[in-house]
Amino acid sequence: QLELVESGGGLVQPGGSLRLSCEASDFVLEPSIIGWFHQAPGKERERVLCISRSGRITGPTDSVKGRFTISGDNAKNTVYLQMNSLKPEDTGLYYCAATYENKCMNLTMAYWGKGTLVTVSA
Repeated sequence: QLELVESGGGLVQPGGSLRLSCEASDFVLEPSIIGWFHQAPGKERERVLCISRSGRITGPTDSVKGRFTISGDNAKNTVYLQMNSLKPEDTGLYYCAATYENKCMNLTMAYWGKGTLVTVSA
């Protein structure tokens, strides 16, 4: 079945940047939507940004607007999350998820990666 692998997380100082990658593999049909979700320590997972195969974007959340950007490379089956001007509250696990449906929400994403950890601290 479809597999998703995140990469690019790490420790970064406030104001710094990271680019996360989500690589999809082992599929027959390409998913309709791939999205990025953030789970801060002790909090519920929330949607950050999503992108469809055609480039249609859902989001961003108000907390990351103007700082985060999602993009995709269909040829590489990869979706990216460019994270700029990082803040301590951005700390947490970042998951990519995929769906063959038309909605990018926690309950519609049937496939999930294991997550990559981002820590923003001085």
